[in-house]
Formats: sequence, C-alpha cells, structure tokens
Amino acid sequence: MPGSLGLEARAAARSPWVERLGRAGLAAKGISYGLVAALAIGVAAGEGGKTTDRQGALRTLAGHGWGKVVLVALAVGFGGYALWRIVDALLDRGAEGDDASGLVKRAGYLARACIYGALCATTIEILAGSGSGGGSNEKRTTQGVLGWPGGRWLVLAVGLAVAAAALWNGYRGLTRTFEDRLQTGRMAEPTRKAAVALGVAGHLARGVVFGIVAWFLIKAAVEFQGKDAVGLDGALAKLADRAYGSVLLGLVAGGLLAYGAYCLVEARYRKV
Repeated sequence: MPGSLGLEARAAARSPWVERLGRAGLAAKGISYGLVAALAIGVAAGEGGKTTDRQGALRTLAGHGWGKVVLVALAVGFGGYALWRIVDALLDRGAEGDDASGLVKRAGYLARACIYGALCATTIEILAGSGSGGGSNEKRTTQGVLGWPGGRWLVLAVGLAVAAAALWNGYRGLTRTFEDRLQTGRMAEPTRKAAVALGVAGHLARGVVFGIVAWFLIKAAVEFQGKDAVGLDGALAKLADRAYGSVLLGLVAGGLLAYGAYCLVEARYRKV
C-alpha cells in the first residue's frame, strides 16, 4: 500500500495541472519584477516616486482603478508558483534524487515556495485592505533577529546565502546555462535569440541587486547594526545615491525589466 500510494502521489505530481500552476507562477513572477523595474525606471528618469520591492509595487498597483483585477491574477499566480515548488520539493518531479546535492536543490525549491507563498498572502492582504502599509521591513526584521541568541550568525548566514545567489545569477547570466531549462526546439530562431538576450541581462541585473543586499546584510551582522540591512528597494536606492546614480539605477532597472520579460518567456517555453 505505501508503495502504491507513492506511485499515486508521483503520478499526481505529473498532472497537467501542476504544469499549469508553474507556468502561471512564472508569469506572475515576471509581472512582479516588471512592476518593480518600471517604478525604478521612473525614478531614474526623474519622474518622481521611489524605488520599491515587490510588495511595495503590489501596493502601488492597488491604487489604480484596474489594479485590483491584476492583483487577483497575481495572487493566483504566486499561489500557483508556491504549490508547484512544494510539489517539486516533496515529490521530486525534477528527479533531483535523495543524495546531498539533490536534497539541497529540493530545499531550495521549498524556500522559493515560502517566498511566493508569502507574496500570495501579501497580495491577498492588500486586496482585503489590510496590507496598505508602505515600504519593506528588512531593517525591522534584521534588528529583531540580531537580538536573538545567535542572531548575528543567522543574519550573517542569510547574507552569505544571498551572496551565493548573487554569484549564481551572475554565473548563469555569463554562461547562459539558463538556456538548458528552455524548450528551445519549440522556439523560432528570433525568439530564441531574444530569450537569450533577456536572460543574460536579467540574470546579471539580479546578480548586482542580490550582491548589494548581501553586502549590507553581512555588514549588519558584522557591525551589529540592523539599520544597515536593505532589501530589493534599498539596493535600488543605494544605486540611485551613487555618482551617476540615475544612470546606474536605469541600467539595473532595465536589467530587471529584462528579467521580468524573460520570466514571461519561461512561462511559455520552460521545461516545467
């Protein structure tokens, strides 16, 4: 019976519905990055506003007449992404295996499920009218964690993990290994070339932003100052504050916009 249950679970994991959830989630991911990038490009162009993270972009979207309709679709997409990654982690749809390397990858899927589950919850809160507060809470969260026993080491570990993600995104952008996940045989040559260009620019931009976030998290842990921590919004703001900040911000925001577009390509052509 346990063996048949395992077979049934794996068969359910291969359901077309799981694939549809994953593709809807990738589309929602792309749109959310596109919103952040569009707001940052507006700041870089001197049109006012401020840099923000994905939660802040969702709150901004809620202020538009058509925004709530989009938020409903995004909530469904974020929830779909979370469920897709939970199935990947628990039922090993990608055949990662049970060795150390496979378990690390599956743990990464579970971490992404938590991130997108939280985004889904935030979107629902905004729709319900209880998530209207602005700004991200990395400073408050980091200050709280630093007060825990061993909190400094936990913040340092998170900072190092984000630094690893920055390097991984940079590596993938430079080596174009992200192409391995695409069904390139289904793509016309101009589409494939556009997807590659978007993927390179997008992964490099994410590497830059994650690198900035990692630097300030590690700095917060070393100096025991939670106020030093920043998130996506803070990282973009740091770029804007530098010499030639509007140019730097515009380049990185353009890269994030490319990443959002690349996620939309993945929603259509990724091996899910």
